[in-house]
Amino acid sequence: MPAFEERARCGAPAVEVWKLLYDPERFPAWWAGMDRVETCADGLVVRYMSEWPDFAYPTAVTSRAEDGRVVISCLLSDIAHTWTLEPAPEGCAVRVRVELPEEEAARLEPLRDETRASLARLVALAERGGEP
Repeated sequence: MPAFEERARCGAPAVEVWKLLYDPERFPAWWAGMDRVETCADGLVVRYMSEWPDFAYPTAVTSRAEDGRVVISCLLSDIAHTWTLEPAPEGCAVRVRVELPEEEAARLEPLRDETRASLARLVALAERGGEP
């Protein structure tokens, strides 16, 4: 299964990053290329990306505060982003692991670019206290 990881240090406390990660309504503020989200009654999230603004990406979002982990999984492509927060001096460390099925392997480099940009935006937003 193709996969990659990206990491960044964040000067904000982990709780500030957590607020942005676990709340799907906040995703468009930091996720590169995401225009909007809709939260469904069944707990699923529907993401809309700039590249395909009318195409709905049903997504499952699960979080585990006890181990600082949020998993965001696209139900169409089976691409999963696992975000993990780790303690660090004067802030926290943010790690994301992206796994994708073999049939999506051609998307690896564009996903890596999107993920790097999203990670940088997430850290910057958290360091500003969540204010755009």
